[in-house]
Amino acid sequence: MTSDARELADNFDLESLTGEFYADPYPTYRALREHAPVKRLRSGAYFLTRYDDLVTAYKNTRAFSSDKKKEYAPKYGDTPLYEHHTTSLVFNDQPAHTRVRRLITGALSPRAIAQMEPALIALVDHLLDRIAEKGGFELIGDFAAAIPVEVIGNLLDVPHDEREPLRDWSLAILGALEPVLTQEQVARGNRAVSEFLAYLEGLVARRRAYPGNPERDVLTRLIQGEASGERLSEKELLHNCIFLLNAGHETTTNLIGNGLVVLHEHPAEKQKLIQAPSLIRTAVEEILRYESSNQLGNRMTTEPASFGDVTLEPGTLVTLCIGAANRDPSQFENAETFDIARSANRHLSFGTGVHQCAGMALARLEGAVAVSRFLARFPNYKLSGAPVRGGRVRFRGFLSVPCVVE
Repeated sequence: MTSDARELADNFDLESLTGEFYADPYPTYRALREHAPVKRLRSGAYFLTRYDDLVTAYKNTRAFSSDKKKEYAPKYGDTPLYEHHTTSLVFNDQPAHTRVRRLITGALSPRAIAQMEPALIALVDHLLDRIAEKGGFELIGDFAAAIPVEVIGNLLDVPHDEREPLRDWSLAILGALEPVLTQEQVARGNRAVSEFLAYLEGLVARRRAYPGNPERDVLTRLIQGEASGERLSEKELLHNCIFLLNAGHETTTNLIGNGLVVLHEHPAEKQKLIQAPSLIRTAVEEILRYESSNQLGNRMTTEPASFGDVTLEPGTLVTLCIGAANRDPSQFENAETFDIARSANRHLSFGTGVHQCAGMALARLEGAVAVSRFLARFPNYKLSGAPVRGGRVRFRGFLSVPCVVE
């Protein structure tokens, strides 16, 4: 077993992943933590898998930059994808990151999120009614993916009859963040950014002419800025609207889909949650830890940085493996066990430090409402076929999960 694990670690490279890895990356992550926790890849980048090392990289923003201009210039060239990913909140350092984040978090206050819960419950119940009528259904398209698109659409007050392209745009743009891309993936991503920007230009123009309530309409709030006079430029405004959809869409879809599949695979834990619905909040945290929707993050060193006896020179690309850190036994007792009652669950699925996910409270609410109400309505749901994984390393989720309910 040790020799097999060492071989896994020795042969690992992000640019040559196998089907077995996409199906279950965790044996590889475990092998890397044990045998090559600071793994140098063929590209010269480093791959980190230990919990403490990720926390160090997240919190030391001076040495580990989130700015992606140097990394993405050769990857994308002068394209819409490059402009988008180097303008959005998550891929910038302070002070640009701080200024944009302040405007976005102001629109996602605890009060604002609490006001969303009744509409979220109504949406989930409506989807469950439709599932009950069908009997056989597809978990992702019919349920998990339908929730965050509507929630983010409501946040930006996108008219309902204009929301259909949002999911495909998001999948195409996020898909272009994979380590290895085909020309078609790049073309699709660039096309999605261009089409999304064109749509948003019209939506913003309409909202400037007819502002919404900034207490509920995030787009109006972003347009109007802060009382202090802080405003986003037009480019920042448009690209961070795209970012809001992307950040809140696929990851939350995966949270819900992964959660219901992993509960199905652990019937004792599922039954425990059905019998004690008050465990839903710790259950959501455990789903996030055990099957993190977002598996990878990236940084670039701006000064020498050391992990044990390995020193990274300035300008080194670093991949932070969230999926591996979330199962690090030095941080989590029985780390490979799915335990919905786990306490002190300090997972890194939302990151940590100044770049911690701005929408994590909303994601937690969506996950809790979706999973708890689904289980209450359909405690005996079953998978009626093999789930199909998304085939991506950065975002872990399913393309489809055929199900049936009684």
